[in-house]
Amino acid sequence: MAEKRDYYEVLGISKGASEDEIKKAYRKAAMKYHPDKFSNASEKEKKEAEEKFKEVNEAYQVLSDSQKRAQYDQFGHAAFEQGAGGFGGGFNGFGGAGGFEDIFSSFFGGGGSGFGGFGGFGGSSRRSYVEPGRDLRYQVEITLEEAATGVEKTIKYKRNGKCGSCNGTGAESGSSMKTCPKCKGKGYIEVTQRTILGNMVSHAECDECHGKGQIPEKKCKTCGGTGIVKETVEKKIKIPAGIEDGQKLRLDGMGEASETGGPNGDLYVVIRVKDHAIFERRGMDIYCEVPIKFTTAALGGEVEVPTLKGKKNMKIPAGTQTGKMFRMRGEGIQALRGSMVGDEIVQVVVETPIDLNEKQQELLRAFEDSLKEKNYKKHKTFLDKVKAFFK
Repeated sequence: MAEKRDYYEVLGISKGASEDEIKKAYRKAAMKYHPDKFSNASEKEKKEAEEKFKEVNEAYQVLSDSQKRAQYDQFGHAAFEQGAGGFGGGFNGFGGAGGFEDIFSSFFGGGGSGFGGFGGFGGSSRRSYVEPGRDLRYQVEITLEEAATGVEKTIKYKRNGKCGSCNGTGAESGSSMKTCPKCKGKGYIEVTQRTILGNMVSHAECDECHGKGQIPEKKCKTCGGTGIVKETVEKKIKIPAGIEDGQKLRLDGMGEASETGGPNGDLYVVIRVKDHAIFERRGMDIYCEVPIKFTTAALGGEVEVPTLKGKKNMKIPAGTQTGKMFRMRGEGIQALRGSMVGDEIVQVVVETPIDLNEKQQELLRAFEDSLKEKNYKKHKTFLDKVKAFFK
């Protein structure tokens, strides 16, 4: 028995692929190995295509389910072997676990015999081509403060929507649908091409009914019989606290309308968090660099520190060195899921005074003369290391 290929390799995607990327890769691969494309092929080619089609569907059934995908990422194919607490060998056989026809049907429609109503290998059933509408992307830019607390935004975008006059059928009110005369209701037409090997017959979507198998007796005046109209959508969306730059929100059914009577696509809202003038975000924590005076670093004191909630005082102990980091608990970003809140990490930078006048220089020299080696521990340690190195 041949060893199973990696599911990510089967679909041609990376392990970090998004749901949208998995869906698109599946559509492409499933169409490539679909029975329609091999109706005039040899028995060997049909068998190979059948195995490939099975492999593609099996991979999608796992990777499209977040729980099954997590199991597969951790245990590989062993997660779904008999007795492993997985699917118990449900993938055994073409269309096992009752899933392949259902999966393919959700993309390309049901009805008829074979897979998804395409008539299977050598079949001639009516094709019911139902595909979801196209997914859309929309980008929203927010501030770091909004990412920390959550925010409500109003978005406005254009899409292909379902015609309200005919409810997406394409038929004028009072008119009905009829079988497409060009494809005889199949939704596809046969295309014959002459090659050096003889005539090759393939199937193509009917350009008259666009795969529906039916056309309106009288076209809707609003949409011209397409069932689709351009529309502008305005919607308020809630962006949750803790969201990070590049993350996406999926709004089910807010994408474009289907041209074949299927469900609407989805809208993916991509979040872009603007760079902040003071803070840098790292996960749930925020980092801030605060300059402090030379005297404050030496003697200790309090400094005013900015936070996402306002200004706060922070104690600086005497003898603080430049680069020292202080943690302010609970002043960071709330977790996207759960109640945990990150911290603010303050890194102090000791600023050396500049443009000293003569009196200030004189005072500073006198101060320096009064210091001993014990006042410069790091300096003394470094000199000892240098002496040891050159001995």
